[in-house]
Amino acid sequence: MAGTRVTISDVAREAGVSIATVSRVMQGRVSVSAELAERVRAVAQRLGYRPNPVARGLATGETGMVGVLVPELDNPHYHEVIKAIAAGAELQGYRMLILESEGRSADEPDLAASLYDHADGVILCSPRMPDDSLRRLAVDRPRLLCVNRLPTGIGIPFVAFDSYSPMLEICGLLGRLGHRRVAYLSGPMDSWANTERWRAVSQAAAFGLEPAFIPAGYTIDTGYDAVDEALRSGATALIAANDLCAIGALSRLRDRGVRVPQDLSLTGFDDIAFARRTVPPLTTARVPRHELGAQAWRLMQSVLAGEPALLDRPLLSAEVIVRESIGPLPPT
Repeated sequence: MAGTRVTISDVAREAGVSIATVSRVMQGRVSVSAELAERVRAVAQRLGYRPNPVARGLATGETGMVGVLVPELDNPHYHEVIKAIAAGAELQGYRMLILESEGRSADEPDLAASLYDHADGVILCSPRMPDDSLRRLAVDRPRLLCVNRLPTGIGIPFVAFDSYSPMLEICGLLGRLGHRRVAYLSGPMDSWANTERWRAVSQAAAFGLEPAFIPAGYTIDTGYDAVDEALRSGATALIAANDLCAIGALSRLRDRGVRVPQDLSLTGFDDIAFARRTVPPLTTARVPRHELGAQAWRLMQSVLAGEPALLDRPLLSAEVIVRESIGPLPPT
């Protein structure tokens, strides 16, 4: 139908269903069979149909928008998560409105609330606000979900990946390589994922490790700045909270003439694209970012439809990727 706008009537006629059925399918409602829904979506995609958000808003009072709040847009970890959410949203005729808190957890409640002026629901990516603030937001602003935080006892649906187990595995790798004194370059302590990673490192005494806690952050600059204190701790391995922090640490180690891994081992977390291109490439944990975003959108569909959401979802798994940035304990 080149040159003309494809309408919901065109899709209904081609699929052999009613306009109401097409509308329900495109809104992600589950009142039709999976087979029928797939047929309607296939026809819509073939014809190039996209729901008109203005028309839907007039008919339903909805905006056709979903708000997403992230701590840092300059962190590549969030890019793939956002892209996966956007891909699912587009198939259902939704658009995304994205805000950034710039790591200021105190601003998150107001920023999240402001999204509701323009969106039907809100996805909080790795929120760092206190539990009380998250609880008040959930009461005042329904149709809310969390990505990569377990809002225990608050009743908010969530999707998250396991940070604890892969970090414990990294600690085990270092222990088997003979390392004992390690330094954890910590991200923000109001980050649930960082807390889980530090919990794993602090419990790694089972591998014979003696961890030092070094405040750092999730950025290249904070990782760079944390190295001097980490070296003063006597550590023979640095465990960074994420890959950006590890990349910053790697730069500072190079400036100081410390060779990785000959003189000191270094690990990251997330497996962003840069991690495999550093010199040496980083040992890290590969986070399933695409699946995290895809599951977040599927869960948001349920939230928007008013369906009861599971509050005890299993955590997604992250895979440890061993590269050349770790080695045996250097000889004394």
